[in-house]
Amino acid sequence: MGEVTNELLYEVLKSVQGRLDKMDAGQSEIRQELISMRGHLIAIQQDTHNIYGMLARHEDRLERIELRELAEGPQKPYDPSPSDQTP
Repeated sequence: MGEVTNELLYEVLKSVQGRLDKMDAGQSEIRQELISMRGHLIAIQQDTHNIYGMLARHEDRLERIELRELAEGPQKPYDPSPSDQTP
C-alpha cells in the first residue's frame, strides 16, 4: 500500500472542496426555485380567495333577485319575439 503524504491529502481535500462548492451552488439554485414556487403558490391562493369572494357576491345578488321575484308574484316568461308586429 502506498504511503500517505501531505501532497496526496492536499489533492484529496482540494477535490472534496470543489465538490462541496458545486453542492453549495446547487443548493442555492434549488433554494431560489423554491422561493419562486412559494411566490406562485401565494399568487394562486390569492386568486382563489378573490374567486371565492366574487362567487359570494354573485350568490348574494342572485338571492336578492330571487327574493324580489317571490315578492312580486308570478310573472309570465320572457318572450324575445315582439307580439305587436304584423308580417
